[in-house]
Amino acid sequence: MKNELELIEKAQNGDRKAQAQLVLRYEKKVFNLALRMMRDKEDAEDVMQETFLTALRKLHTFEGRSQFFTWLYRITMNISLQKLRDRNKGNAMVSLSDPDIESIHGQHLSEWPAFNRKLMSNEEFRKLLDNAVKELPAIYRSVFILRDLEGLSTIETQKLLDLTESNVKVRLMRARYYLRQNLQKYFQEGQFNGK
Repeated sequence: MKNELELIEKAQNGDRKAQAQLVLRYEKKVFNLALRMMRDKEDAEDVMQETFLTALRKLHTFEGRSQFFTWLYRITMNISLQKLRDRNKGNAMVSLSDPDIESIHGQHLSEWPAFNRKLMSNEEFRKLLDNAVKELPAIYRSVFILRDLEGLSTIETQKLLDLTESNVKVRLMRARYYLRQNLQKYFQEGQFNGK
């Protein structure tokens, strides 16, 4: 980590080689996050490019209070969410109504399948999950992607999205509820139990 801090400091001082190294170090993670949010390769490439342009322009504001990738992920999420809002402006979009939070409380998190390697290596499941995630409203999709697919903690997700801890938990619960409803027949058939 000390090595990264030195690299960031050099980049903040205008060292172009250090800036390029930071981009190379994080471009794959940023692209993957953008692709999961945008669901389109070209849009994800645009988000990635804009993320790094913004990050390099604002690098002087990074104070090291959080990890660098957390700061970078936040920029990526903000740009992705803005692009999704812009994309949907003017469209008569049918939004999913929020499920009654009381009805969700009866579901245990253990009922939601863990995304273990075996489950995620099932190509059919990944395609179904990708399609279901694509249908999630952006506010739920971002939390689900960060928590369940990227493996970030609630605290890291909270900081990235500038939410309260309870908002992260509620949005994750709602995302899982939507996905479970969408994929319910596959879970009931036992096709995707990770065994």
